[in-house]
Amino acid sequence: MSSGRTLITGIGVASPTGMGVEDFWAATRIGKNAIGPVTRFDASSFPARLAGEIHGFEAADHLPGRLVPQTDRVTQLALIATDCAFTDARIAPGEVHPCDMGVVTAAGSGGFEFGERELRKLWGQGAKHVSAYQSFAWFYAVNSGQISVRNDLRGPTGVLVGDQAGGLDALAHARRRLRKGSRLIATGGFDASICSLGWAAHLAGGSVSFSDEPERAYLPFDEAASGYVPGEGGAMVLLEDEHSVRARDGRTVYGEFAGYAATLDPRPGSGREPGLRRAIEGALADAGCHPAEVDVVFADGAGVPRLDREEAEAITAVFGPRGVPVTVPKTMTGRLSAGGAPVDVVCAVLAMREGLIPPTTNVELSPAHDIDLVTGRSRTASVRTALVLARGHGGFNSAALLRAVD
Repeated sequence: MSSGRTLITGIGVASPTGMGVEDFWAATRIGKNAIGPVTRFDASSFPARLAGEIHGFEAADHLPGRLVPQTDRVTQLALIATDCAFTDARIAPGEVHPCDMGVVTAAGSGGFEFGERELRKLWGQGAKHVSAYQSFAWFYAVNSGQISVRNDLRGPTGVLVGDQAGGLDALAHARRRLRKGSRLIATGGFDASICSLGWAAHLAGGSVSFSDEPERAYLPFDEAASGYVPGEGGAMVLLEDEHSVRARDGRTVYGEFAGYAATLDPRPGSGREPGLRRAIEGALADAGCHPAEVDVVFADGAGVPRLDREEAEAITAVFGPRGVPVTVPKTMTGRLSAGGAPVDVVCAVLAMREGLIPPTTNVELSPAHDIDLVTGRSRTASVRTALVLARGHGGFNSAALLRAVD
């Protein structure tokens, strides 16, 4: 059992605003919008036709040729981001024993695009034309499996499914594994369901924006909010036990994963308060952090009026009216489901590094919400402690507290 802090020592990101940390952050800090018309399939017959897509990505440029036909786009993005995270942490092969390293990911939909392609073969050509890789390429746990094989991670492995909230749940589960004796866990989340089958699933949730204006489609905390825009991508981080980092003389530390809590909303119509406030308070208590110490909140930003109101009320209840800067950088990318919260975690540690809070683009704060929303452009600030919030379809709430490390 370990009593050391859980440190973030490597990060990798694949986002509509950039493949790789530096490209991603360069776009994010200036508020570059990556939402646009869907190009990955013909969406003309659907009522929603905007997405946050990753353009110019070719898996064959980054992965072995034999691996590409075995994997869905979501797994390819996850593998490349994990490679980047290990490179970023400067972990040489053999430096950490394989049995001391594991992987925990979050997934919202699995390999939707791969599955849709093989289903078309099944009904159009017959069962013998379906790829043998369909047996695992569609599955929620495939990212964890492929990452563990590619990087020889023989320790604890798992996957969590909780929509947007699942991305934080995965990091928290990784921290539990470190406390039980593992030295390093690669963790994060990815989704890439921009295909006709995935699109139908998004629309079935009833919360997708039907706007055709990229700058006005996804507007959390705005009076004009009418739903969210789906996106693709996510992020991977390496979490290490503090003692392990010292033992290998690790020099790259982005921050500490210091606190976490999760709750579930009560049954609709019960009249009881949603669970987000309790999740925030639980994460602060877990980290031993007073609300006044928090420098920024990376909000979930559902873009759905009822959910935005609930989140604003929870933030105000804990921090007071306009008591802490709040931002929703995912307005540039769309909501990435399981990948969204890990990307916010990356944003948070990069905000700490630079002393800059990225903006909530295109949004004009509704007077109904008494929060200090960072809009328009980035805000210079000393960021030592950041809170990341995530909510998932079905009432999942998660909150994580990150701290800078001197």
